[in-house]
Formats: sequence, structure tokens, C-alpha cells
Amino acid sequence: MKRGGVARYVAASLLPCLLGFLPACTDASARPLPLTAAVAPTGFPAGPITASAPADNALTEARAQLGKRLFFDTGLSRTGDVACATCHLQERAFAQDTAVSVGVDGRAGTRNAPSLANLAWNDSLFWDGRVRTLEELTGKPIENPVEMDLPLVEAVARLTEVASYAQAFAEAYGGAPSELSLQRALASFVRTLVSAATPYDRFLHGDEQALTAPARRGLALFFNRAGCFRCHPPGALTNDGFFNNGSTVEGGDPGRQAITNRSGDLGKFKVPGLRNVAVTAPYMHDGSLPTLEDVVDQYARGGRGGPNTDVLIAPLDLTTDEKTDLISFLRALTDEAFVQDPRYH
Repeated sequence: MKRGGVARYVAASLLPCLLGFLPACTDASARPLPLTAAVAPTGFPAGPITASAPADNALTEARAQLGKRLFFDTGLSRTGDVACATCHLQERAFAQDTAVSVGVDGRAGTRNAPSLANLAWNDSLFWDGRVRTLEELTGKPIENPVEMDLPLVEAVARLTEVASYAQAFAEAYGGAPSELSLQRALASFVRTLVSAATPYDRFLHGDEQALTAPARRGLALFFNRAGCFRCHPPGALTNDGFFNNGSTVEGGDPGRQAITNRSGDLGKFKVPGLRNVAVTAPYMHDGSLPTLEDVVDQYARGGRGGPNTDVLIAPLDLTTDEKTDLISFLRALTDEAFVQDPRYH
């Protein structure tokens, strides 16, 4: 096998012990909560995270832990250098700090890696919404030639050669690794990436001191005159739809139109959730805006004047202080517990 094959997999098989996931490796009192212990944040269907899983991929701890191991395994790329975690960093709320993702052999993509937080409740995925489930999503980056560039059949062959993986798949899915169980395991882990403990969430639960005075003024602007709430409603902070927010430029990425072939979808991209937005820079589908200040300034200008910009994107009469307040609110959407949670290390 090429670099990233059996030898690297054998080394990776020790990772669960090093991180304390196996009962024999650590004192029970020191073990973190199970990955599957998460509950939905405000704005999403109430209940445990297990309720979000489809019937044919019920969420279990064994499946989530297997998916986590796969998520960090560079052996799932052709070169053995790129893992899912390469482009989705926990400290960035499982987004990335570069404008576009860079895959095997330094190949640059065309879009920014978005946060994976709270995708369990999304009805469509990727910037253009080309898949509807996490199970469909997880195999795409592995096979994409500018990302991990490894056919799923080859990925399964590599996994089958590692005894500890074979055992983990048997325990999680009752059989040997397969393309389907590989995708389902990864989906199970991504489903557990729940961010629900921001100052904004505490404010929604009645803690009025959770937001500073500037953040409360920013909240008032966000959900009223600035109009942000039209795509980012209270609680969920995303309507899970598609919108041309004025970031598209003439001749640029067609966005949703490439999937639907509808002229009205030109330049439309999926509306992201805003929890942890302060740590997911740079912004927009192409990573073209480096800071939150740039984002607020673009909206205040009414976009870039690109084709098919939605009529709701119009210049805003915001003072410098009001822009600062908006940014204060956006920074209050950071879930420090989520970006540091040892369960995801």
C-alpha cells in the first residue's frame, strides 16, 4: 500500500486508547461524557441527539466513536496526508481558517469549508445543497479528486486490512467494513457535533446577564432593523434555505443553480448557522471576507452588486456604533465548551 496504508492505520488504531475511549485505558471517573449524550440546541427539534438519526443508521456510541476515529484518519486519503479533520478543525467549530480547502497534493478547492456544528437537523448539505443526508455527504470528500481523492472501494480495502477496524465495524454494524457502513459511521460522528451552550443560548433560557449591553443592542438590530433574522431566525439561526446575499460576482460560482439548472438560483448558497461564527473566519462560500467587520460592512453596503442579488439585500443605514454592537452579538454566539470539548479531540 502507498503511504497512509497499513502502517499508518496500525498506528491510528492506538488512538482510542491514547484518548481514553476504551474502558481498559482509563479510570471510569476520568472518562468524558458519551458522544451521544448531546441534546438539541434551542431552535431545533427538542430531544436527545439520538432522535435525529434515520432508522437505518440509529445513533449508538459504538457507531459515533468509530466515526470519530475515521474522521481523524489520514489513511482515508490517497496520499495518507489528509483527513476529514484537516479541513474541519474543532477550534474553528469544525470549519477551517483558510479561504478554500486544500486537499491532496496541495490541490485547492473553490469553496470554504463550513462549520459542521448542528448539521444533524439540516435538510440539505454542502453550499449548494446537493445532498440531503449526512450519510450521503460523508463519502463525497473522500472520493473528491481535489479533497481526499480515494475511491470508497479502496478506502474499504484499507480498513479491512486493519484488525482493530474490522472489530470496530463488526461491533458497530455487525459486519466487515463496507462503503455503506463507512459513510454511516462518519455520519454518526458528525451528528454528535452539537453546539448549544453559547451566551445567546443562556440568554434564551432566561439568563439576561449572559449578554453584554452591546450584545443586547446588537441582538435588537439583528432581529429587527438590520433584517438578519430573515435568513437567521431566532434560536436556530438558519432557515436551512438558499439565498443570494450579494457575495456572487459576475462569472463566479453559480451556486445552487449548478444543481437545479434554474436561472433564479444563480448565486444562491446555503444559509449557514451562526453559532460560533466568530471563530469560523474567513466568510462566505468562497472565503472572500476575512473578518466579521468585513461581513457587516458588505451587508451594510447592500452586497457587491452581483447578478441575481436578492431584493432583501439593500444598503443599511448603520452607524459605526451599531456595526460594533452587531459584531458584539455575533461574538456572543461562540460556544467555548464546544470548541474545547475533550470528546472531540
